[in-house]
Amino acid sequence: MALTALRYGLVPGCPERAYPTLATECLGLRFPNPVGLAAGFDKNAEATGALLRHGFGFVEAGTVTPRPQPGNPRPRMFRLEEDEAVINRLGFNNKGMAYARAQLMARRPGTGIVGINIGKNKDTEHALADYLVLLRELGGLADYVTVNISSPNTAGLRELQRKDALTELLESLMNERDRLPRRVPLLVKIAPDMTQAELEDVAGVVLEQKVDGVIVSNTTVRRPDSLKSAHQTEMGGLSGKPLMPLATDTLRQLYRLTQGKIPLIGVGGIGSPEDAIAKIRAGASLVQLYTGLVYHGLGLVERITQGLAAEVQRAGVASIAELVGKAE
Repeated sequence: MALTALRYGLVPGCPERAYPTLATECLGLRFPNPVGLAAGFDKNAEATGALLRHGFGFVEAGTVTPRPQPGNPRPRMFRLEEDEAVINRLGFNNKGMAYARAQLMARRPGTGIVGINIGKNKDTEHALADYLVLLRELGGLADYVTVNISSPNTAGLRELQRKDALTELLESLMNERDRLPRRVPLLVKIAPDMTQAELEDVAGVVLEQKVDGVIVSNTTVRRPDSLKSAHQTEMGGLSGKPLMPLATDTLRQLYRLTQGKIPLIGVGGIGSPEDAIAKIRAGASLVQLYTGLVYHGLGLVERITQGLAAEVQRAGVASIAELVGKAE
């Protein structure tokens, strides 16, 4: 219902407000502000323009798979209202690559930064082939491409984060990217549930392959003891407020392991300006949110950008970029 309302202009956009101190150069792109919409909401790139008009600095559509697929059986999404959280086991439900391509081709030029998040079909045995065709078909139509290897809801997907598999995948994708008509930034999205050794392996591979950026992180399969909702036992990925500490710690560790050499996008648990500031100070050049919108509405975007601008002023710096990795 929300996507339909956005697509047909039934939800008025917010008044345009420029925050010069929040303009961010990253991934070879200039973002009007560092606050983006995470993948998972606009799975088929149907409402990117309308979403950008609500104050987002960028929007990431997807996850898109080569062939359409219905996803996992319903019910597959649960609100944990007492915890300001969501558990989902959607399973990459989407209309497929051809549909997403048509949506991206219909975008008006110069309307904002849109990334595309790509993943393999559930029944694909050789994942690399899916990622290669998606990059080939969609890479030239998006401002950046995110390789999703971290959803817990597609069997075996997270195995692609292991060192050897990740090296093979990224090496092939980087080579394919270089064959595209124009250079598109290539990012990888990781899980927050890795061990220290696994995270060190990921850091080594992304540095070696010269990946353009890393999104930290996807949902978690862990269940913090603090959860109160009766839905906490549902299978799937947990997002929202309880994910904030784990995702931010993973972000902080990866920033340290990569020595700030690779742009990081912090996502997971953002529901306030303070959460976004914490991600940036932990090492995120950009941030993304989704579950926070469930509990706070689209007005959250403007509240966060206002809060970030106020933090820049309070810290006495010229731009938000100067606060990246500067933990207090």
